[in-house]
Amino acid sequence: MESKSNPMDKLMALKNKRVRRIVGLMSGTSADGVSSVLAEIEGSWVDIRFRILAHENYPYSKEVREIIFQAFESSQSTVDKICYLNFLLGEIFAEAALKVIEKARLKVDEVDLIASHGQTVYHMPNPLSIAGYSLRSTLQIGEPSVIAERTGLPVIADFRTRDVAAGGQGAPISAYVDYILFRSKEKNIAVQNIGGIANVTFIPKGGSLDEVIAFDTGPGNMMIDAAVKYFTRGLLSYDVDGKLSMKGKVNNELLSELMKHPFLKKKPPKTTGREEFGEHYTLSLINKFEWIRPEDFLATVTYFTVKCITLSYEEFLPSMPDVVILGGGGVFNKSIIKMLSEELPEVDIKFHEEYGIPSTAKEALTMAILANEVINGVCNNVPSATGARKRVIMGKIVLGNTNF
Repeated sequence: MESKSNPMDKLMALKNKRVRRIVGLMSGTSADGVSSVLAEIEGSWVDIRFRILAHENYPYSKEVREIIFQAFESSQSTVDKICYLNFLLGEIFAEAALKVIEKARLKVDEVDLIASHGQTVYHMPNPLSIAGYSLRSTLQIGEPSVIAERTGLPVIADFRTRDVAAGGQGAPISAYVDYILFRSKEKNIAVQNIGGIANVTFIPKGGSLDEVIAFDTGPGNMMIDAAVKYFTRGLLSYDVDGKLSMKGKVNNELLSELMKHPFLKKKPPKTTGREEFGEHYTLSLINKFEWIRPEDFLATVTYFTVKCITLSYEEFLPSMPDVVILGGGGVFNKSIIKMLSEELPEVDIKFHEEYGIPSTAKEALTMAILANEVINGVCNNVPSATGARKRVIMGKIVLGNTNF
């Protein structure tokens, strides 16, 4: 076999490239679709420079989204469903990669690799004792071998598991990239993502990577989405622009119940997910407080998202941030932004767009940068955030096709 068609040779050659074109793929806890970005990335560590060539969000069909949400629920999920969903999402992720390459008006052979986060279906960050082993675990699906087969490109995927193997929680996964992109010598920075789950990366002014604090603050859009879906009987899947919650008022009795959730008192490192704040939890509250008007329920769970964020700052950060940089789907919920601004009147609230990064592209860009560090052989986790015992290189490599 000629060396030029050897995928291992091509992979090794990537390390010597000055600029790499990388597709980043991400599907978050909201499971809306695949966020895709194609970026040119140069350098490594704090010398990284990037240029976004194209980005797009490709929504899941109603049928696919229903299957994914069934996989989330232990009462509906089965091993055969997880098995075929893994390959189905691989096909969908591969299509998203090819589409964003086409959108950038490039050919596949002009792209170097693909970075795929996959879709988290279950996350168990707290250790369990099983068969004499103390185990943490997390599961992201969207088979990278399918992506490699359909595109012909090498794929780096399954980032979280190596941090978990090293004793970490595998999240928040964005802390390394947040430090590279947003660190400041003059100001304390909080990078606040509001996806299905909300998470913060706190970067003290002039601080090193070892001083970064990152953790999940609690629910983001997850409970809001579940309530909207219930109250509109499936006609809406989220609170468009926050209009529904703006019609309501915060109910103090429901808020008091929400504020008793044990996750709020847990100290970092900590992560959470659909297992704690998903549809099951939300529907149980709707049934318990069935007398509350839908718009008041929505206003209350929206405020709960915001209160979890601000309470986390007060309880678990060494100082309040000077600047909060917002990203994720929650930035489009005007009710969240209004409430957050009122709760943090002394803080300068900014958005990813002010740093040249579309909010809808940030998580996919994070995957691309993490994959870039894998090629460079650079550790890309943050033990002070995840609780891992040591720095490790997160990401598994699947080689591309031999017939380029």
